[in-house]
Order: sequence, then C-alpha cells, then structure tokens
Amino acid sequence: MPPATVSSAPASVVAQVKAGPTLLVGSRKGLFIYTSDAERRTWTLAGPHFLGQVIHHVVADARDGRTWLAAVSSGHLGPTIMRSSDAGKTWSEAARPPAFPKAAEGEDGRAVKFTCWLTPGHTSEPGRWYAGVSPHGLFSSGDGGMTWEEVVGFTRAVLGHPEWSKSFFEVPEGAMTHSILVDPRDGAHLYVSLSVGGTFESRDAGTTWSPLNRGVDSDFSPVKDAPVGQDPHCTVLHPRMPDRLWQQNHCGIYRLDRPGETWTRVGLAMPKEVGDIGFPIVVHPRAVDTAWVVPMDGTSAWPRTSPAGRPAVYRTADAGSTWQRQDVGLPPQAWLTVKRQAFCADDCDPVGLYLGSTSGTIWYSRDEGAHWEILAQHLPHLFSLTIAGPA
Repeated sequence: MPPATVSSAPASVVAQVKAGPTLLVGSRKGLFIYTSDAERRTWTLAGPHFLGQVIHHVVADARDGRTWLAAVSSGHLGPTIMRSSDAGKTWSEAARPPAFPKAAEGEDGRAVKFTCWLTPGHTSEPGRWYAGVSPHGLFSSGDGGMTWEEVVGFTRAVLGHPEWSKSFFEVPEGAMTHSILVDPRDGAHLYVSLSVGGTFESRDAGTTWSPLNRGVDSDFSPVKDAPVGQDPHCTVLHPRMPDRLWQQNHCGIYRLDRPGETWTRVGLAMPKEVGDIGFPIVVHPRAVDTAWVVPMDGTSAWPRTSPAGRPAVYRTADAGSTWQRQDVGLPPQAWLTVKRQAFCADDCDPVGLYLGSTSGTIWYSRDEGAHWEILAQHLPHLFSLTIAGPA
C-alpha cells in the first residue's frame, strides 16, 4: 500500500469530520488531530493543542457530534479536564475538575494525580460523563464535563471491599481506574476496571458494585481465586452485543458472555512463543466474534516490548478459538510498547485500525489489519488514540 499523505492545517483551525474519520491523538506533549478523506489515504493535521501538556485521553461525544473532552495534566498546574463544544475549535477548562474531598483534620487525604479515562454516558442522559482517575476513583459529570462529583458508592463498595488487599503490586505509572463501560441498553448498568484491583459491575448507576473477576488469573498474587485484586489492562463490551465482554489482562486474554459470571481465558489459543499478555484490546464494530490485540513481552522482567522484537497485531474471528498474526507493513524488528488506550478502530467498511507506540509512531490499516502503513511518526510518547466520526 502507498504511504498515507499528511498535510498540516493552521494551528488555529481544527479539522472537522467530513467524509472520513478524525483521529484524536493524546500524547505526552499535546493533542494532535488527524482528519482523513473518504478513502482514508490523505490526512490533515491540526495541532498540537495544549503543547507541552500530557493528554492522557481525549474522547468525542457521539451523542451530539460536537463535544470533545480531554484529560490534561500540566507539570505546574496539575490535572484538569478541558472541554470543547465545537469539535475542537475552542476549548475551556472544567469549572470543577475531578478532585477528592478534603480530608478531615488529622486524617490522610487523597489527591487526584491524573484523569486516565473518559466515557460519555448513556444516550438518555446527554450531559452525563464518567472519569476514572489515579489513585483509584470514579467521578461523574451531569453537565457535559463542566463539574464533576465523586461516585461515592464506588469508593465505598470497591475500595472498601472487605478483601481489598494492601499488598497489590504497584503499577509503573500508578493505580488507574479505567475501562468505564456503559450498557447501551441501560444507562444504570456500568462496568469499571482497576489496575490493580479487578473488574466491577453496577446495575444502579454506581450506588452499589459487585466484583466480576471469577476465572481471571492473578499469578502475581499469593491469594489465588481472590474476588478482587486482578489486573485488567483494558476491558471492552461489544456495542452490538453488550452481553459480550473482552478483557486484556496482566495475566492473559479473556472473554465473558453474560449472564455468565466466569471469564474464559481465550488467550491460551495464542502461539505459545508469543503469549497472550498485552495492554489494549479492540473489537470489530459489527462482527461480534472479531477482536484484535497487540502482544507484549510478559516475561518475568516485564520489558513491555514486542515479543522477540517482532511487533504484530493478532486477530480472532471466532471469539478467541483461534488467532491470526497480522504484521504486513509493521517493522520486522522493533521494540515497541503500545499502551491500553493507544489502539482503536473506526466504523468504516472495511474497518480501519489505528495503533500508536510510546516511541511516537502511528500505524494504520484500511483493511482490518491485513496491511499496515505509517500515518505519522516522530510524535511524542503516545497515550491514547480515539476516533471522532465519520459524520
């Protein structure tokens, strides 16, 4: 495939969704926006916006097609939420970003280090958003991201779980509450994953929560089959079959079909020399049995690079029974790291896939992973890739 053509737009003009998808790229040093033509062959760059600030996650609200939220951290001013109501043309800061309440005198308090995940609420609640933070916490906004409140039911039920362990190992970038999922059939039905901590479910909009970790390995823990304490890296549900959940975990790839309560480790079907350890997992927007993962080296040293330095995407089209390697166009030798939010798919036909590395390169495929080409390179360390559009 010929390489993508990328041109730059003036920094004051943010490309809007036209015939093709727009890729929102969160990096260690700003937000980059790439808008494509209908063929996804020519791309226009706008940005960087918030240059020099960490963009942990940026998400477009498909409910109105205009609202974008970005989780931003500045070394001087700390974490906040930036909001655009015109698809990225202008931005304003949240009036009250996620923050834990002040501790009573003499008690140890908690402070939000960064917001790591943003999720729009159900279509029946057009102003509802959710945010996951580090250290562990869940926040909700009812006014489109302008003001945020802690979901105290989550704090009490999850962090106050009687078997919540103080011996959980520390993750390199800090504990993260992520993978906030809203059932498209019921806005009160939520899933949230914690690294480290496990996956939890609420059926009453966050008032009460139950662990959903049966069948998930925790090789690092002295307590086997514990109800909490697992390390999900990314959890997704299928938009057309919301009773199907997929999970890429510190200890493998899993699938769960509700109302079942026990996860199945479908990653055991991966080649043994590659393993089933990684960070992101992406589902096909229409084919319910199709998903993609990006394996990482999960040996005892946890180098977080491509196994044997040979990067590839692996695809299943049969719900995890078999996996096929997809590496045409990816470098034959590279020691890559791909974070949990740096892999995404568009809704085109055929589906486009987008993959970003911490070394600042974005690869994309216009044919569902069969061939890959470079969209952008020499960017800062990449945290997240998400799609806005096509309209």
